[in-house]
Amino acid sequence: MKQINIGVIGVGYLGRFHAQKYAAMDGVQLIGVADVDGKRAGQVAEECATTAFSDYRKLLEQVDAVSIVVPTIYHFEVAKECIAHSVDLLVEKPFTTTLAEADELIALAAKKNLIMQVGHLERFNPAIMAMQPFLTHPLFIEAHRISVFKNRGTDVDVVLDLMIHDIDIILSIVDSPLQTIHTVGAPVITPLTDIANARLIFENGCTANVTVSRISMDNIRRMRIFQPGQYLSVDFSKKEVMSIRLKQGVQNNQPLPDISKYGFPDQDTLELELLDFIANVRSRSTPAVSGAEGRRALAIALEVVEQIRTNRKQVEALLGTDANFSGLDIPDI
Repeated sequence: MKQINIGVIGVGYLGRFHAQKYAAMDGVQLIGVADVDGKRAGQVAEECATTAFSDYRKLLEQVDAVSIVVPTIYHFEVAKECIAHSVDLLVEKPFTTTLAEADELIALAAKKNLIMQVGHLERFNPAIMAMQPFLTHPLFIEAHRISVFKNRGTDVDVVLDLMIHDIDIILSIVDSPLQTIHTVGAPVITPLTDIANARLIFENGCTANVTVSRISMDNIRRMRIFQPGQYLSVDFSKKEVMSIRLKQGVQNNQPLPDISKYGFPDQDTLELELLDFIANVRSRSTPAVSGAEGRRALAIALEVVEQIRTNRKQVEALLGTDANFSGLDIPDI
């Protein structure tokens, strides 16, 4: 088995976990970690028995592949440099800040035959993978992704931070073009949108209702899928999928619920994602969550953001009654 020399660029909260997973993998050598915070890079490097780099370009000279776990606004710049060094890359979601950036990276990576994977982590949630054989013709999808406030991730609004996960999953399971989008959202405790809802209506009639918030007292990550003869429920946090069908009863021939539940609490979603990336690098296989897939989810997410921006005057009218929120501005992406 060919050894893959790997690096991690950006070792904040999530990047540190990337480094830990790579350091423990067979057939993988964590060459180093890079971060603009030299102290942070040194701490993670010591923890993972590797080398700290203050300049990620020096790291690129020694690796086959990297995870890019820097703030979203730097994804394009760092990814483009990785491609220039002919290094395979996994870019955390959201892929880029604009579709033009995504298109340029996809074209550059294709020209050099590089593996480029986008870090839509929930695609590798074992419950989502276990759900796939049950899918037939989804008619209605309801998703809730609600979390307590954290300072990290606030460089983008809640649509690009959280909703894009569910958008990506929904686009992967509904085999139909998207027809219309209806949205609502508002900033509450940051200058960006903190709570949002989007209703996605597809040409085949399937409708998905997606709600996200990063100002809740609880963490909830669930999706329900209704299709002919079956209801599927996915709990991302518990890594459980439940299937409910109706079957004929023994007495009076009345239909009874047939419930099956599958849980995978011991499986590590991030590890599954990174193992998939390494396998793609080793075999030169196109990732399931390729740059094109990342762009597709980004396109819908940006459209949701733009619709919310268009309706901002209504939001500002409401917020204007509270001096604490007056003057909030939603910056351009």
